[in-house]
Amino acid sequence: MFQKVLVANRGEIALRVIRTLREMGIRSVAVYSDADRASLHVRKADEAAHLGPSASSESYLSIPKILDAARRHGAEAIHPGYGFLSENAAFAQACEDAGIVFIGPSARSIRLMGSKTGARQVAKDGGAPIVPGTEQGLTSPDEALEFARAAGFPVMLKAVAGGGGKGMRRVDREVDLRSLFESASSEAARSFGDGRVYVEKLIENARHIEVQVFGDHHGNMVHLGERECSVQRRHQKVIEESPSPLVARMPGLRERMGEAAIKAARAAGYYNAGTVEFLADNDGNFYFLEMNTRLQVEHPVTEMVTGLDLVRMQLEVAAGGVLPIRQEDVVLRGAAVECRIYAEDPANNFFPSPGRIARLAEPSGPGVRLDSGVYQGWTVPVEYDPMLAKLITWAGTRDYAIDRMLRALGEYHVGGIRSNLGLFPLILNSAGFRAGDLDTGFLDRFLAAGVDWEPAAPAEFAGIAALVAMADRKPEAAPVAAGPSTSRWLATGRAENLR
Repeated sequence: MFQKVLVANRGEIALRVIRTLREMGIRSVAVYSDADRASLHVRKADEAAHLGPSASSESYLSIPKILDAARRHGAEAIHPGYGFLSENAAFAQACEDAGIVFIGPSARSIRLMGSKTGARQVAKDGGAPIVPGTEQGLTSPDEALEFARAAGFPVMLKAVAGGGGKGMRRVDREVDLRSLFESASSEAARSFGDGRVYVEKLIENARHIEVQVFGDHHGNMVHLGERECSVQRRHQKVIEESPSPLVARMPGLRERMGEAAIKAARAAGYYNAGTVEFLADNDGNFYFLEMNTRLQVEHPVTEMVTGLDLVRMQLEVAAGGVLPIRQEDVVLRGAAVECRIYAEDPANNFFPSPGRIARLAEPSGPGVRLDSGVYQGWTVPVEYDPMLAKLITWAGTRDYAIDRMLRALGEYHVGGIRSNLGLFPLILNSAGFRAGDLDTGFLDRFLAAGVDWEPAAPAEFAGIAALVAMADRKPEAAPVAAGPSTSRWLATGRAENLR
């Protein structure tokens, strides 16, 4: 096993990895930019390396700087987290060339599955069902129009090198295709340096369901069940859960999706953690969408229902170990739900809300997990994704897990900046979500119907406000009489509580 690992990321995912490293007795090296000098992941790591200015291109995306930090600190391996360089084949190759273990798949697998059209072909060759679409990236809207006319509208335009919802456009009418193609291509070129776009037939009212796969260097591979990720806004996931309400009520669907996911991964020669994403309809038909060649943001819900530590498994596999489980060992117990907490204002079109966190009250209790990268007094920077934390709850049933999430959200307060905390109770209490009647258009319809952004404040908020007011006044302690039945310890404690 490794003695020291560099974590090439920031925020909550960097801290998540650092915690498992500490449990395993492995020293951790954090990296940070100017904006993140006081970040929590830097404080919690055993060592830290300054990369440079706040701009990602000069810090977290700089392959030479990260490799130099790993050499200077004597790190034998690098964990990329997610985002930044986690799906960069050149980075994985550079690590290999430098004699540093990349904790993830091979550069070849990343390259194969990183191209959306290439991944479709690999999945198809492996026997996984795919959505009808073009086999190659297109540079002309005329080529896209030819396919759309044959397949029928609506269609989806997608960036070949895309991810994170960028370079994607829905086209409902032929008259709109040219302008939307140019818009998608332009965004793809800006975001990924590749303006090629491909076209897929749009699966209406589809659910977004993904399957966690895991392979080792010895040819072993398993799937760890599915996650429902249909609650999305602008192709970005907002709430995830496991198991999927659809899969849970359709006998045999989990096994069929898991088998298809493993076929796609094996066709790419895959090892370590990966996620195969599918679109599914309510009849149980499903189609390969793409593969994410890294750990997912929503991996905690899988950990909660399987009892596995996916980061620990990543480290063990990267060090040459054999997968510690077989497919028959994988059992999903109970249900888990995850909410992504962002510094953004839902009432103002989800506008980012960077700034100083003046007050912070975090939830806890049975079945509650909080993967957070912030603390009271920290300033949320403007330079990066505004995710603050992920709140996850587990319980024996889906309804119980949702109720537990509502309780945890009621205990959660972030003051000084705006957050999307108020959005989740509205979604979780809606009849459609409770019934598991979901698809990728669910949240857009929910928001379009009109949302009351000023719900009554939970009782906890009123208590926090009262405590803050008392602290600001700092009144003199009132004398506390100690009667014959009152101990000095109790009387002193009461007096202290008034200070």
